[in-house]
Amino acid sequence: MELRHLRYFRAVAEELHFGRAAHRLHMAQPPLSQQIRQLEDELGVALLVRSTRRVELTPAGADYLQRAVAILDSVDAASRQAQRIADGRQGNLAIGCVGSATYSLLPALVRALNDELPDVDVSVRGEMLAPAQIAALAAGDIDLALLRMPVDTTGLQIEPIRCDRLIVALPHDHPLAHGAPDATVDLALLAGDDFIVHAGGGKSIMHGVLSAAAGRAGFVPRIRHEVEETSTLVTLVAAGVGVALVPEPTSALGVPGVVYRPLDTADEVELAVAFPDGRRTPLVDRALSVLRTLS
Repeated sequence: MELRHLRYFRAVAEELHFGRAAHRLHMAQPPLSQQIRQLEDELGVALLVRSTRRVELTPAGADYLQRAVAILDSVDAASRQAQRIADGRQGNLAIGCVGSATYSLLPALVRALNDELPDVDVSVRGEMLAPAQIAALAAGDIDLALLRMPVDTTGLQIEPIRCDRLIVALPHDHPLAHGAPDATVDLALLAGDDFIVHAGGGKSIMHGVLSAAAGRAGFVPRIRHEVEETSTLVTLVAAGVGVALVPEPTSALGVPGVVYRPLDTADEVELAVAFPDGRRTPLVDRALSVLRTLS
């Protein structure tokens, strides 16, 4: 028995007429009649009662029709799903994201993906430092990484998204927190402050960004705390534990007790999307296309 036998039987059973069924199947009537006979012979059961005037289903035929329809519909649904997955319109997509983009870019990206690719199950892992994202890409735990540059890792394809201006996060009672909201800050004036920073030792790009920016300003930052999450970093600033150098989208957190001020320089940090070489699937391509519309 083959699927075509079920399709032939379904057409005859629904039309209750061999001529109309043959026309529906785009085939001649004699071969159709022969195929139905073969099916009945294989089953050892009469599925149809034929007369010169009409065709009727036997009780066994009526029950067989229900099961045949369910099988054929399931096969057709599986075929459609396979085609949608191959086309990148269905499947699972896991995205990793650095802290500052978790609160700015990621919500808009997930919303756009849900609108554009409603049959794709999107999962996110926010507040991931760049090295953790690179390890997750290598392990296959995420498909796309939204991370800060520079990243010196082979085996990745990297596409720039945008550059974010560096700003300082200050406790609300800090002397430099007063004045106009657009008043700039000379980073050298923070040389005597304690800094809250993302984890060092190669765990965070922003740790190196702070060291480089402070070096250009003529000092070595005095680091009070190292943290893994941007939300924790900003919370410690709000508590008055120290100050922090952060990408501008971090201000979207809006934690009470924190004042953000731009630097008086044009220092920026780049945000990029990365994915492994050899794993650029149609779904990844579609997600990248959606991401570009938001950049």
